[in-house]
Amino acid sequence: MMPTIVWGTGNVGRAAIRAVEAHPGLELTAVLVHDPGKVGRDAGELGGLGHDLGVKATDDIDAVLAAGPRAVVYAASGDLRPDEALADIVRAIRAGAVVVTPSMYALYDQRNAPPELREPVLAAIADGGGSLFVSGVDPGWGNDVLPLLISGLGATVDVIRCQEIFDYSTYDQPDSVRYLVGMGQPMDYEPPMIAPTVPTMVWGGQVRLMARALGAELDEIRESVDRRALDSTVSTRTMGEFEAGTQGAVRFEVQGIVEGAARIVIEHVTRIHPSCAPDWPTPPGGEGAHRVIIEGRPRIEVTVEATDEGGNRSAGGNATAAGRLVSAIDWLLEAEPGLYDALDVPLRPAVGGLGTGRLGTGGLGTGGLGTGGLGRKRP
Repeated sequence: MMPTIVWGTGNVGRAAIRAVEAHPGLELTAVLVHDPGKVGRDAGELGGLGHDLGVKATDDIDAVLAAGPRAVVYAASGDLRPDEALADIVRAIRAGAVVVTPSMYALYDQRNAPPELREPVLAAIADGGGSLFVSGVDPGWGNDVLPLLISGLGATVDVIRCQEIFDYSTYDQPDSVRYLVGMGQPMDYEPPMIAPTVPTMVWGGQVRLMARALGAELDEIRESVDRRALDSTVSTRTMGEFEAGTQGAVRFEVQGIVEGAARIVIEHVTRIHPSCAPDWPTPPGGEGAHRVIIEGRPRIEVTVEATDEGGNRSAGGNATAAGRLVSAIDWLLEAEPGLYDALDVPLRPAVGGLGTGRLGTGGLGTGGLGTGGLGRKRP
């Protein structure tokens, strides 16, 4: 049983507590929190398990890392505090831990990460012998291992399109929804998430990962953005009112251009209410889904809907992100210390825990996914 800590107990951290507790090879030994109101509360309560685990949350980072955890699930936000998140992650790696996290977008494609991010991580790995794997859902498995796996079912692959289609009123981060994404803001407000170059910063690494796996050479990465205003004021169950005339939906694409054409596309369609932009793509169940479309022969379309915490789709997505990360820990513990990406770390079946636990040590890896052929027939 490998001593594992969960650092942060927000949307992803709650799910991470549940995933670590369910893993037959991991032992939850500590939970780190930043909110003083959470200190002393049981991990089972914070994770929504409905029973205590006997692990009390603490804000004493020094003591937790001094205990020598083998693994750290870093679930604290990096959106608004990237420098602090990087410092935390580097500190845990230097302590010798395997670290998995969704919090550093630029490190999803670690080979092309800026030196100011990559070099401190590599130095910490050299000093402490830990490892780092950064992944999630979108960016994450929804636009790396899933589309690459599906691409192998076709004879001809012309375009790979990955979509996240969500009603953001289900997302339990009001500040991010209103200010980062811009929902409910005047149409002359520029949401930081879709400001020029930001979508490429967040999702461009996923485009590059897919291109690398497919043996395709990118000409460039382009962005396109469209926004719609609400026709009337709407009231949401979790976030209150959004006034008519303010932003009610946003749609953007990050496009990988191969031989002059958009061949790898990551698209987001986000609404605060289903009445806004009804002509845009919608999820089958109304609240949210991830979809991969392979344009080629045959045309292939796969839609994934996940629910958790009382049927919430956003919580379901967060849980799959936590599952992808936690299930990678035992592989990383057996691998050499290093900085890894989604093409290195296999996605494996939950062997050995069907009906009881999950997250075993199966062998469905990502090696060999996509050996070239985007936009042309395979040899």
